[in-house]
Formats: sequence, structure tokens, C-alpha cells
Amino acid sequence: MAEMTTEMTPDMKALKDRLKATWMSGDYAHFSQYLEPGALEFLQRLAVEPGTRMLDIGCGAGQIAIPAARAGVQVTGIDIAANLIERARERARAEGVRAQFDEGDAEMLPYQDDSFDLVVSLIGAMFAPRPEEVAAEMVRVCRPGGRIAMANWTPEGHVGQMFKIVGKHVPPPPLMASPVKWGDEATVRERLREGTASITTEKRMYPMRYPFPPAEVADFFFQYYGPTLRALSALDPAGQAALRDDLVQLWTRNNRARDGATTEVDAEYLEVVAIRA
Repeated sequence: MAEMTTEMTPDMKALKDRLKATWMSGDYAHFSQYLEPGALEFLQRLAVEPGTRMLDIGCGAGQIAIPAARAGVQVTGIDIAANLIERARERARAEGVRAQFDEGDAEMLPYQDDSFDLVVSLIGAMFAPRPEEVAAEMVRVCRPGGRIAMANWTPEGHVGQMFKIVGKHVPPPPLMASPVKWGDEATVRERLREGTASITTEKRMYPMRYPFPPAEVADFFFQYYGPTLRALSALDPAGQAALRDDLVQLWTRNNRARDGATTEVDAEYLEVVAIRA
């Protein structure tokens, strides 16, 4: 069977165009450099064998795809942001690793059934607006007996709190399902129930370490992270100041560093591993 096709309303098409523009804004490749240690921890726990056919959904600029390819994994990465796909290709060429990077939609994956041994998404597929479509697609392209692995921010964790603050200042589009529902165990089990033989979940902490204080972390997000950059641009000056104040307070409150010069936050996420039936 070829890739899944779903009807899309004009409103949903407009939302997807908006989401694409959001993720293409800022500079996620630069932004994600401080997230690399946690990404590599996640990849290491997967213990991917050389030769494994791995699909990385929401691959960004190749944060885990390129290290996996370097280790001999047959990697395909897909992302909605065309500029990040080009950055991933450039990095792969520069590092001399073989990997395929495709621009595409997590809800309509351009791959045949049973194409991959491992389908993985590190803080990526959770941002697609129709989670049921994403779940069905991840199951479809994974071979029977293969694994589906995700890392998703929880509603209660630091990043979930950050999204709640942003949503208070700039309400999300009505068609957009809450991304952090992917960080709720019961919701994930329901979404991945059909087509899987088993699902295991575990809450973990993602290390977020910045060599500058919380106020500068908030500004770093506004400059380089698409969702916060776009939220800021939607507000007037007073609204921008209020959003910044709230986010500085959040980073300050959750900061474990006590030197006044750096920021260390542990952000909770749900690690999910499902076995394809």
C-alpha cells in the first residue's frame, strides 16, 4: 500500500502552512545545540544496531539522525521545515555520512507500508495538529515487530509550563490539538493502541543547560525558537514585555544553577516505546 492520503479542509491547510512558517522561522539548528546532550542520551538508550532502517520524524537539522547514521544506521529523516532539511543535508555532507533527508508531513508520510525497523520522534511529531493521523502513520510505516519510539514533553514539566504561558498570551489555533497531550501516558496508549503489540512509557528528565542566566535564555528562545519567536511577533510592545516577564520568571523559578550566571533546568518528558504488531 502506498502512503496514506487524507482529506484536508482549507482551514487545516492554512494551519499547516502557518506551522511550517513557524518552524522555518528562527534558527532551530542553532537553537538545538544546547539540547544535544539530552538528544544523544535518548538515542543511546534506543541502542540502534548498524544496518537498522530508521525513520526520524521531525528530524530538524539532523540532531539524532546524523549521529545514528555515523554509527552505521540506515537513516531517513523527515521534517516540515524545508530550511532545516537543507541544513541536515549540508551537515551530513560535511561530516561524510550517508543519510536521506526529506521535506514532508508527519501526517502523510511519503513511504510504503512496513518500510522501517525503527520509527523515532524526538520532540517532533508531537507538534503535528492531527495526532490520530500521526499515530496511524507511524504504525503504518513501521514493520511488524519493529519499534516506534517517541520523546514528548509532559504537560506538567518545564516545557509544558512554558507552552501554557505562551498560550495564555497568544492562544493557539482552534484546530490545533495540544502537543503536550502526547506527554500524557493514557493518551499515548490510546493513540498507539491499534496496530501495536505492547507499549512501555517512562517519565525522564531532559537536561537543558545554558551558559547564560534565565533572562538571556528567554531572549535566546525569542530569537531562535520558532514558536516563541512567532508568539512574540504577534503581540504589541506591552504584550511582549508581559510574555517575556512570565517566561523569565519560569526559567528563574526552575533554574537549579545558583551561580547567577548560568541556567540549568531539567525538563520532564515521556519516553514511549511501542512494538508494532
